[in-house]
Amino acid sequence: MFEGRPDREEVVLVGRSNVGKSTLMRELTGHDVTTGRKPGVTREPTHYDWHAQNFMFTDLPGFGFMEGVEAARREQIKTDVVRYVEANADQILAGVLVLDGKAAVDIIDRHSGPDEVPHDVELFGFLRDVDVRPVVAVNKMDKVDDRDDRLDAICDRLGLYPPWQQWRDTVAPVAAKRGSVEPLLEVLRDVFHDAKRDELLQFVT
Repeated sequence: MFEGRPDREEVVLVGRSNVGKSTLMRELTGHDVTTGRKPGVTREPTHYDWHAQNFMFTDLPGFGFMEGVEAARREQIKTDVVRYVEANADQILAGVLVLDGKAAVDIIDRHSGPDEVPHDVELFGFLRDVDVRPVVAVNKMDKVDDRDDRLDAICDRLGLYPPWQQWRDTVAPVAAKRGSVEPLLEVLRDVFHDAKRDELLQFVT
């Protein structure tokens, strides 16, 4: 289990390895976060906190396949992520599930079956089950040609009835590497306002 969590309300970023969570974290905080081409760079939660506002963004380790990381370790990381969210659900304002817009549908379909629930779908449902507001940041959208069709398909896989446009309070198409994250900022503004934490709006302007 992860250690040393600051006592703050937070927005957590969760998702598979190599979907761009750390790059997105950098865009949200304005501070460099360790990133790399190799999946699994983030092995412990990365917190960026504002003590005066009792708030932080947290980048949780990526789960799923990681080259060079044994299966037992990969499973342990996923378990630790789930336990972290479960243990701190009352202090999590939103859980941002980060997906690779180009690959998410293929990955979900590849791992769908009678006895298997894809990690991304499972995690989205889990956030709802523990009463954490789920937000889906569909990243790398600059690499996607069929934008609306792809977003519709992602919504469909997550159990959100398409078209995706009716889920703008949940689904945010972004391109973190290009600094294009306004749809996510807009969703987070709603999250903070609904939580009566308007003093946090300064972090998503």
